Formats: sequence, C-alpha cells, structure tokens
Amino acid sequence: MSPGRGAVLGAVLIALGLPALALDRSPRPAPRTEALILSQVAERFVPAPRPTLPLVDTRPAIKAASLSILRISPRPAPRGDLKPQKARVKVTRPPGTPLKTGRICGSRQIIGRPVPDIAGRLPGCGVRGAVQVVEVEGVRLSTAATMTCEAAEALRRWVDTGVKPAVKRTGGGLAELRVAAHYSCRTRNHKPGAKISEHGKGKAIDISGVVLKDGTVITLLKGWDDRRQGKMLRQMHKAACGPFGTVLGPEADRYHKDHFHFDVARYRSGPYCR
Repeated sequence: MSPGRGAVLGAVLIALGLPALALDRSPRPAPRTEALILSQVAERFVPAPRPTLPLVDTRPAIKAASLSILRISPRPAPRGDLKPQKARVKVTRPPGTPLKTGRICGSRQIIGRPVPDIAGRLPGCGVRGAVQVVEVEGVRLSTAATMTCEAAEALRRWVDTGVKPAVKRTGGGLAELRVAAHYSCRTRNHKPGAKISEHGKGKAIDISGVVLKDGTVITLLKGWDDRRQGKMLRQMHKAACGPFGTVLGPEADRYHKDHFHFDVARYRSGPYCR
C-alpha cells in the first residue's frame, strides 16, 4: 500500500473510532486489509437483515373480528324523522271482572260471549265454536250455559214459539229459565260404558223450570201434575219438539222427572219426543 493511501485509511479509522493499524510499519501488509476495514465499516453502519417471516392469510381472522364487532355494536339512535311505534301491551282481565257479553251466533236475540274451543277429557267430548249464552229473546238464563250456536238458536226458537205463548201474561210474563245442566263431558244418564251424551258435545241443555216477573217459580218437579202449571209445562214440552231433535220430559223415564232434556241431535225418522 502506498504511504499516501495508508495515511488516508488511518485518518478514516481515527474518525470512526476504530483502532488504528500501523499500516506503514508492517514488514508485510496484512492480506486483504482493505476488505477487513470495509467489512468493519459495513457491520457498524449497515443493519443486519431482518429474518423473513412466513406469509399468513389473515383474511379469516379479520372477517371474524368484523362480525364480532357488528354483534356487539349498539343500535344507532332512532332518527328524529321517524314516527315512534307504540308498544303492544297485552291487557289482562282482573280476577272477578265479568266477561263482556253481546249478540252472538248471528242473532240479535241471543246474548252471550264466544269461548275457546273445549277439549273433552273423554273420547267424543268437546265443543268447537262454543258460546256461553246468558239470555235469549229477552229472557235471562239462571246460569251462563255453554253450547254450540245450533243449540243456542234452537233454545231461542223454543222460548219465542213455545214458552212465551204458554206463560202469556201470567205473573207479569216470563223472566227467567232455570238451567239444570248444559255442557258436561259425560255418558248418557251418567251410565258407565254408555255412549257420550249430547251434553258432552255442547248440543244439549236441561231446563228444570221457569221464573215469572212477579217472582213465581214454576218447576217441573212440583208443577207437572199441577192443574194450572202442568198445562203450561206440557205446552212448553210439546212446542220443543221441532226446534230440538230430542225432547225428554217427566214422563219419558225416571231420569227426567224434574227437568226437560233438549238436544239438537237429528234422526232420519224425525224428532224424538217423549
């Protein structure tokens, strides 16, 4: 190496803070001295290469994170130009509050209320399209009677064409029907193994007597054999044969000594009346 070139390198080393080398005093120049100096310079000023990481597909993770953010993000506040919707509140009827009644079964003369379909506890029982009747032709029932509209219409016809004409103006006229039975899931005459009664289908009603406007009570048990009351009751019994398909009274059997049984069962031979 020439003296001028060695001086230059020595100055560079001193400026860089590297140990000076006695380049000119060495009997023989160290091999590849310039390369060594340049490598030291490179190590000091050139950063080591970063390790190469494997490529990873981050798209699924980004998608999952986005969906998570969407799920937990609060709903935006309602716009001021949108009309607020009223919340639907289910109103429950307080205990003891009577159900609202009105005209039912398409007749102005039948007053009551629709009730949910009734599922029978025995095969063959139950009522679809059931109603509770509280009044027919302006005459109240002693208790709300559950039945079909077909039976309710038959009852209305009987009161209009049979009971009112039989009572006429006696005691001020007809005020009430005494209901002995209506819907009941049972067999005929409560006999084990017998067929299901029409009561179990909502097609029957039992009437034990009538009440007049002056408070007089006429019952089948006491009035059937009475000369005056018996005449009225027999007229009522006869008038029921037509509106109803089955009519049973005190002379039918021992099960009907104290009431009329009416139902809307139909027979090929016509109404069954006893």
